[in-house]
Amino acid sequence: MAHRTRRTRLLTALGATALVTTTALGAAPPPPAAATEDGTAAAVTVRPDPALAQEEFEGWGTSLVWFANATGGYPAEIREKLADLVFGDSGLGLNIARYNIGGGNAPDVKDYLRPGGAVQGWWKAPAGTTREDTGWWDPDDPGDWNRRADRTQRWWVDRIKGEIDHWETFSNSPPWFMTKSGYVSGGFDATEDQLKTESVDDFAAYLTGATERLEKAHGIEVDTIDPFNEPNTTYWSTRLGPDGRPVGGRQEGAHMGPGLQQKVIRALAPALAKSRTDAKISAMDETNPTLFAQNWNAYPAEVRDLVDQLNVHTYGTRDRTLVRDLAKAAKKPLWMSEVEGEWDPDGQDFTDMKSGLGLAQHMVDDLRELEPSAWVFWQPVEDYNNMKPGGESAKGGNWGSIQLPFDCTAKDTLKTCPIRTNTKFDTARNFTHTIRPGDRLVTVDDTSSAAAVSADGKGATVVHVNSTGEERTVTVDLSAFDHVAPDATMTPIVTSAGGALQERDPVPVADGRATFTVPAESVTSFVVDGAS
Repeated sequence: MAHRTRRTRLLTALGATALVTTTALGAAPPPPAAATEDGTAAAVTVRPDPALAQEEFEGWGTSLVWFANATGGYPAEIREKLADLVFGDSGLGLNIARYNIGGGNAPDVKDYLRPGGAVQGWWKAPAGTTREDTGWWDPDDPGDWNRRADRTQRWWVDRIKGEIDHWETFSNSPPWFMTKSGYVSGGFDATEDQLKTESVDDFAAYLTGATERLEKAHGIEVDTIDPFNEPNTTYWSTRLGPDGRPVGGRQEGAHMGPGLQQKVIRALAPALAKSRTDAKISAMDETNPTLFAQNWNAYPAEVRDLVDQLNVHTYGTRDRTLVRDLAKAAKKPLWMSEVEGEWDPDGQDFTDMKSGLGLAQHMVDDLRELEPSAWVFWQPVEDYNNMKPGGESAKGGNWGSIQLPFDCTAKDTLKTCPIRTNTKFDTARNFTHTIRPGDRLVTVDDTSSAAAVSADGKGATVVHVNSTGEERTVTVDLSAFDHVAPDATMTPIVTSAGGALQERDPVPVADGRATFTVPAESVTSFVVDGAS
């Protein structure tokens, strides 16, 4: 019931978005678009098939790092505005959060990670501990745990817990004293396993203990825990400078091949079974479906049985349907648990529709081909300083739907520490506001569209992406539905260069069909009322 109540609030917010961001799409009607050579608009018919409905959709989410770590101590007006943009009804309206259990470098290692990337570990080292001291930690000794750790990310836990339906904890790297290199940014050889085999049980105890303490401190229940992040890749490495200090590797990460992954899962399962948390194991947050399938197929049946939820990223897009079929065969829920990207070759831009259209098409492809039970951002909030021209690239970058500086101070305001949104923020809301938890994704015969039937069985949503430079006539064909009411309607909600989330007049459904012409370079949600 709470899901449906929030759905109503989100749909209401579409017509009255009160949030004011530094850069936003205008409210003017869309400009006329070019027609085809014969003067008519290009046309497509979209036919959702409710007979092929998936399990209930759990919703939309994000991991909290690095933005939560960077902004959790910001002045109230900044972080409250940010929270509204990410989790509020007029914002993205996310209902899933992934809390990062930081590994943490040794106390004597000067921070070299990217802004927000140095997430504090839950351990408490004795005074004078150095990187060479690796045998001191005892998971059964309360004195070796820092229950006050990570206050900035945990501010977010308290702030959003009323909006979250599913909590997941996850790890990018074990603490430094469990790694072979002694650094949380990866090994000196990115192809070698980073977790020491003699530390596997300690790592399982660390993840379990941090999850227990998080739940107790904040009054939440963690549903799943993923011990990995893109483990079987060559992304994670540490490079030392001439002075012996790390200069390469800007984030936590740890290579773990399928064999080591299995050892961690075998250790984590009994640790959770005897713990105070009811969290189940999810795995393995691999970077793309192809590599996920390789890892999963290497697991023996008894290890697969220990995993309750499958998590995959879609930074690569091949083999989505393969992973879909693996999840169905295993009868386990499947999450698209992380993705982000540029989708705009021109660099940082807050008004160009290319980035918004690119994200929207990626979301459509994930929903159609992967058929996930949840879709989760890496982080919709990025560091403006890192994304502006001269940051990580000369022309800047468009990662994140929302950007603000990650170096703001206690004296800053929204004027001196501005929050900006790009077009991904608005096109994402076409999905997150209209396909809600409890709905069921359904098969659709158009590669530019994703569709779902509502949880109450009385409506449906089709989200259509028109990436072309011409307007397009879209007909939604409801002939596969059992019943279409005589007064059924289809309400288009349009995002284009002319405006964001513009609700148009309802279109009557006649003979099971409704037609609307969408603008060029647009994303449109068609909300159908009266089809069951």
